[in-house]
Amino acid sequence: MTDRTGSELPASPQEPSFGDVAGAYAAKAGVERGDDGQIDVLKSVGGVRGLAEAIVPGLLFTLIFTLTSGLYVSLGAAVASAAVFSVANLVQKRPLMQSLTGVIGVVICAVVALRSGSGTEFFLPGFFLNAGYILAFIVSIAVRWPVAGLLFGFIRGENLEWHADRKRIRAYALATWIIIAVFALRLAVQLPLYLADNVAALGTMRLAMGVPLYALGLWLAWMVSRPLTPRDVSERQPG
Repeated sequence: MTDRTGSELPASPQEPSFGDVAGAYAAKAGVERGDDGQIDVLKSVGGVRGLAEAIVPGLLFTLIFTLTSGLYVSLGAAVASAAVFSVANLVQKRPLMQSLTGVIGVVICAVVALRSGSGTEFFLPGFFLNAGYILAFIVSIAVRWPVAGLLFGFIRGENLEWHADRKRIRAYALATWIIIAVFALRLAVQLPLYLADNVAALGTMRLAMGVPLYALGLWLAWMVSRPLTPRDVSERQPG
């Protein structure tokens, strides 16, 4: 494009399309596909380092608080451990996003617990986070853009083409419901423990139903949303 003098005008930046946004979401979600074409659950949760970053702060808080009932020392250990992981990633020039998110999350939990003076309040922000995910995922199903499709579709190379197939939409909706079930199960099990002010049991369930349960849900969602191969189609047809 040129102006009245014939000079070239700078091209106006294009607004990102829905596909661009969905692709960016899939890339940032961290889900990895292995060489065999199946989801790599361990890589998807950040590998061994990612598991440690997700588990250690909560584990330290639960253990120390259970043994000492000291809120300050328990919170300090949790925040310090999250900070150590971030510093280690910085030194090793690893991606900092997961670590920084973890530190911010632990700090928010610590602030909530300090303001209330109760150890169980350390876990309160997690309930709101799970509820928020449930609401967002249900909305995605209601508008026929299930989150699992946006996530897995780009990993599988389907991009947004799956949205033109009703069967694929239903498959990805089912996959999204499986992930929703993970968040709902956490609330169903952990909320009664929170109301009972049982820090030890709540912390234990938080760890058990954290990364391991999410990884299982992610794997199940991946499996139920697999596209049918020609072999699958032939096996389903009557002989």
